[in-house]
Amino acid sequence: MPERSNPVVGFDIGGAHLKVVRVEHGRVVAAMTVGMPLWMGMETLDAALHQSRHLYEDAPVCAFTMTGELSEAYPTRAEGVAGLLREIAQRFPTTRNLIYATRSGLVSVERAAEIPMEVASANWHATASLVGSLRPDALFVDMGSTTTDILRIRDGKVQASGYTDAERLAHGELVYTGFVRSFPIAVASEAPVRGRFTPLMNEYFASMSDVYRILGVLRDEDDQHRTADNGPKTVEASIARVSRLVGHDAGDLRDYEWRQIALWFAERQLRTIHDAAILVSGDLPDDAPLIGAGIGRWQVKRLAQRLDRKFIDFAELLPSEDSCRISASDAAPAAAVALLAVPGL
Repeated sequence: MPERSNPVVGFDIGGAHLKVVRVEHGRVVAAMTVGMPLWMGMETLDAALHQSRHLYEDAPVCAFTMTGELSEAYPTRAEGVAGLLREIAQRFPTTRNLIYATRSGLVSVERAAEIPMEVASANWHATASLVGSLRPDALFVDMGSTTTDILRIRDGKVQASGYTDAERLAHGELVYTGFVRSFPIAVASEAPVRGRFTPLMNEYFASMSDVYRILGVLRDEDDQHRTADNGPKTVEASIARVSRLVGHDAGDLRDYEWRQIALWFAERQLRTIHDAAILVSGDLPDDAPLIGAGIGRWQVKRLAQRLDRKFIDFAELLPSEDSCRISASDAAPAAAVALLAVPGL
């Protein structure tokens, strides 16, 4: 008889995406990210779980982390954690379910209900803890669709100054800007148009996904939500959306001029992340690498150059099949909780 794989599956239940990673024999063998606008109702979680069912339906152990408690589906974080814990218990009644908490590690659903603020938005700590087991000293940066996490790893331990979202925002460890869902108007207040800075129209005309699509660094699978105008996801359509921000139509400027404007928005976003990374890196030695994860690795690589640190993709460190390294790195917190839940790993 073939050896049983005894898979462990990790889940990151976000407010906009569900990330699922399957681990067998201590190695990632499959990973996926599913668009899931949780603020529109729990049926979106049902749909995302159905789409990813083949990754977890035979797993005896499932490990979870979450940020979905922040969504408009819940009035407070504590109520959101309680609500998602109920969803987990109801949807996974026959598996051993583990929940990640910042100070307590992987705990039972019952214990997690007693420490909701350790469970709320703890996904960053799970990934950073795994990184610490792989590299003793590092600056870890995970840039996702909505936010960027920046953590210092010293002697294999996560050196976090903040644990709640409010604390992490204040210390630069959480930067609320992402590769896809952030708005250019949150990144800059003006943009250079033919030699002059033009104030931006303060409207939801475009998102950073449009910026990175114009620059040719956005993969189709990275952008799973509707566009600002419900229009197509093409370079031409993205230029049209960005053009509205500066009071123009797409045909008013040449394509290379729109590319320069897109580069401006990317640069402004990177400056914000760079400022936070300077604060967080603190006493890290010069030879400590920057380890990058998430769909925004294009920006994170540029950050490493700014900081004069060696860049290592989290995907390269993961014990993983080559076929799913990148998708597992994109879903880094789900990969982390799955690997942390493997006995003796």
